[in-house]
Amino acid sequence: MKRGVWKRLGWWVSGIVGGLLFLMQVNVAQEKTTANPLTGNVAAAKEGASVFRANCSPCHGLNARGGGRGPDLTSGRWTHGGTDAEIFRTISEGVPGTQMPANGFEDSEIWSIVAYLRSLAPAKRAASGDRVKGEEIFWGEGACGTCHMVRGRGGRLGPDLSRVGAARSAEYLEQAVRDPSKQLSDGMVDPNNHYGYPLVYDTVTVVTKTGETVRGVAKNEDTFSVQMIDMRQSLRVFLKKDVASVKHERVSLMPAYSEEQFGAEKLRDLVGYLESLE
Repeated sequence: MKRGVWKRLGWWVSGIVGGLLFLMQVNVAQEKTTANPLTGNVAAAKEGASVFRANCSPCHGLNARGGGRGPDLTSGRWTHGGTDAEIFRTISEGVPGTQMPANGFEDSEIWSIVAYLRSLAPAKRAASGDRVKGEEIFWGEGACGTCHMVRGRGGRLGPDLSRVGAARSAEYLEQAVRDPSKQLSDGMVDPNNHYGYPLVYDTVTVVTKTGETVRGVAKNEDTFSVQMIDMRQSLRVFLKKDVASVKHERVSLMPAYSEEQFGAEKLRDLVGYLESLE
């Protein structure tokens, strides 16, 4: 009697598991084949541009070509899936573990954003240079690894570049080498950050009441303290009660590499290496 009960129970559980697996496969298949119902709708793309500028541009830039926190969305490289349905899901649900939040847009608004992004053509540019030579420049002549980390190797004063090729366009990377302060000096202001956008790589100088002057990269600041990485790449925390002044310079500690230092060919090689970091 008990064996019969357990046998029937096993059939029942197997049926439920099989049904769930089937539904999951159907959902995945539907997601892969779901196309944007607003594809080719010019009016919808214009509406999507408005929604994007109001909500997404603080991270991804006004023209979706990348900002201080968000990647370039015109390059055709979609780290979290590039189908219409996958982009819809990324906008709607966000990406756990990243700065991409979930959003409460209506479905029609999300589809209009997807239509807008599809309407953006990647910027035309010359092919990048020699990746191998670029890697040699990065770790050698350019001394980029002094401040930047790639896959666990390098410094931590600047941003980690281990996956920069998946997040930034070649145009953005070239500009960052030639004019690293541009995003800090004339970038959009984050409404939640009155010191400018993005604060995390802003140069800050702290002068203590004892006369010590410390310069480095701002990490955070609140009512009671200032946190920064100093030029020796050590984390420093200063209590406001012990500080005489805090100056946010809105410039990058990274030097600007002029054409005299890095000619066009070397710049293309360096960008070729950075683009390969995906």
